[in-house]
Amino acid sequence: MNLKNHLKSFVPLGFSTLLLISCKNSTEDKAQVINQESVETGLPESKDSVLKIINSVNEHWQNTHPEPGSAFWHPAAYHTGNIEAYKVTGNKEFLDYSTAWAEHNEWKGAKSDDKSAWKYNYGETDDHVLFGDWQIAFQTYIDLYTLEDSKDPDKIARALEVMEYEMSTDINDYWWWADGLYMVMPVMTKLYKVTGNELYLEKLDEYLTYSDSIMLDEETGLYFRDAKYVYPKHKSLNGKKDFWARGDGWVFAGLAKVIQDLPADATHRHEYIDRFKKMAATLKEAQQPEGYWTRSILDPEHAPGPETSGTAFFTYAYLWGLNKGILDEETYLPVVKKSWEYLTEIALQEDGSVGYVQPIGEKAIPGQVVDKNSTADFGVGAYLLAASEMYRFID
Repeated sequence: MNLKNHLKSFVPLGFSTLLLISCKNSTEDKAQVINQESVETGLPESKDSVLKIINSVNEHWQNTHPEPGSAFWHPAAYHTGNIEAYKVTGNKEFLDYSTAWAEHNEWKGAKSDDKSAWKYNYGETDDHVLFGDWQIAFQTYIDLYTLEDSKDPDKIARALEVMEYEMSTDINDYWWWADGLYMVMPVMTKLYKVTGNELYLEKLDEYLTYSDSIMLDEETGLYFRDAKYVYPKHKSLNGKKDFWARGDGWVFAGLAKVIQDLPADATHRHEYIDRFKKMAATLKEAQQPEGYWTRSILDPEHAPGPETSGTAFFTYAYLWGLNKGILDEETYLPVVKKSWEYLTEIALQEDGSVGYVQPIGEKAIPGQVVDKNSTADFGVGAYLLAASEMYRFID
C-alpha cells in the first residue's frame, strides 16, 4: 500500500514531495523535486539530494529561530544534529549558529558556581548543574572545540569542571531516566577522546550499570523511560510493556555515539555493541509498515499514528550501524528504506519544517494530537542526525 494513501488522514491533500530545494530567504520559491528512482527504492538517488533535504530543514529552522536558545536539553539536542549537518555540508552558517548559541550560554549548562548547592535531580534552575539535561550542551561545546584549529580551552573548561567534579563523588545514580543516556554518555566519551583520561570510560560504565538496573528490560533489550514505567507495575492500554519511542530513541542513538568514540580495545566496547544489536533487532520487528514507530513501541494502538523524533533517532542509529559495518545490510537496509520514506514523504513538510514530533513529555499519551504542524527543536535535531548519516551512507 502506498505510504501517502495509507496516511491520507494525517497529511494535507496533494503533498507528494520527496525532496525539497532550499532557498534560504524564501520558502515560497522552494522548487519540488520528485525522483522516481528514489520513490521506487526508498533511498535517495544521490548525496546532493540528501544535501537539499538537510539544507531545506536546517535553513528553515534557523531562519525561523534566529535568537539563541538556552543550554537546556531541547535546544541542546537540536545542536547535536546541527553540528552533524555542518560536518557533511560544510555550511559555515550552521557552524556559526551553534557558536553563537554556545557564546550566549557562556559555554556552560546550568551556571551555578557553588558546588555545595549542585543537584542532579530534575530541575530547570542554575543549581541543577549535575542534572544530565543541562549537560548535553557539553557535546556541542566539545565538538566546536575539536573542529577548530586553535583549540580554545575555554570552550570545554566548564564541561571538564562539571564532569570531573561529578566523577570525584561516590554517587552512581546520575542517569535515572532513559533520555539521560543520550544527554551525557557521549559527553563522557568525547571528553575521553580529548583528555585520554580512562576514568571517563570507567564512570560511564558505572553509571550505565545503575541505569540498566532500573530501566533495562533484558527480554527485549529496550529501556523503560524510568522506574515509574517498569512492567508490570505500569502497562500500556492493552496490558503490554510500554516502551516510549523517543525514550528508546535517545538510548539507541546514544549508544551509537558512544561506540563511535570508544577505542577499539575499550573494556566494554563489545558489550555495548551487543546491546546495540539487540535493540536493533527488537525495533526492527516493531516498525510499522508505513516506516514509522508508534509512540508506545510494542502497543501501536496505545497512541496510534506516526511520530518523528523516535523514528528519526532510530533511523540515525540504524544508518550509523550500517555505515560502521556493525549491522547487517541485508537485514536492516529494508528498515531504513521504509523509515527514510516516512521521514521524507510524510514528516518533511513543503516549507522545510519537520512535522509529527510528539511534544515535550515522558510517555506515550493516548489521544494526544500529533500532526503535520507538531514540530520541536529536538525533533529537528534528530532529523538532521538521520539525514547526515544518510548522506554518509550514500557513499
